[in-house]
Amino acid sequence: MTTPADKNNVLSPDVKVNITGRNVEVPDHFAERVHSKLAKIARLDPTLTFFHVELQHEPNPRRADESDKIQITATGKGHIARAEAKEDSFYAALETALSRMERSLRKVKARRKISRSGHRTPMPTDQVAVELAAQAAKMEAPKGEFDEDPYADLVEEVKLGQVVRRKEHPATPMSVDDALSEMELVGHDFYLFLDEETGRPSVVYRRHAYDYGLIALA
Repeated sequence: MTTPADKNNVLSPDVKVNITGRNVEVPDHFAERVHSKLAKIARLDPTLTFFHVELQHEPNPRRADESDKIQITATGKGHIARAEAKEDSFYAALETALSRMERSLRKVKARRKISRSGHRTPMPTDQVAVELAAQAAKMEAPKGEFDEDPYADLVEEVKLGQVVRRKEHPATPMSVDDALSEMELVGHDFYLFLDEETGRPSVVYRRHAYDYGLIALA
């Protein structure tokens, strides 16, 4: 018999989960915990249909407090959300990564609600930022969350000063507000996009908390 509490921890049949491990095997009891935790995340965004959870163990005695890494990638209708964490255990890393993804999804949900509620056109970005900043006081955010280089593990010491990674993504025209939402979902401090209003390649970036910047090519 399934109780109401159990139902809250069950993923919809339409949501698929893939769990992989690098240098580590994923035990069944941990996989069950992942599924249970992701059920809560899936309720935040009904469009999410696929989760990829990757576990990676780094056997480095000098970094024992960050030896276990988890990256969660959630795919929805026309967007993705990503969060990762490094801790001294996979259980701790899972909780941290889930917390970060939940915050990102809640930020985007609040941004969309604020920019559309009661307005035929989206609220200006600066006004949205003010509203979100007021809500941010009610949300816990660990210090230094955005002080970490998301590409730190991809750069080898012997290659400093060289381009070590190249990435391309579709140049789909979008508004500045949509670009900010995409930036929050992927958990980065910047986002490159094609501004639908000007037709110029542009970058939005995080300044302080909910304060953003915009750079465009002339």
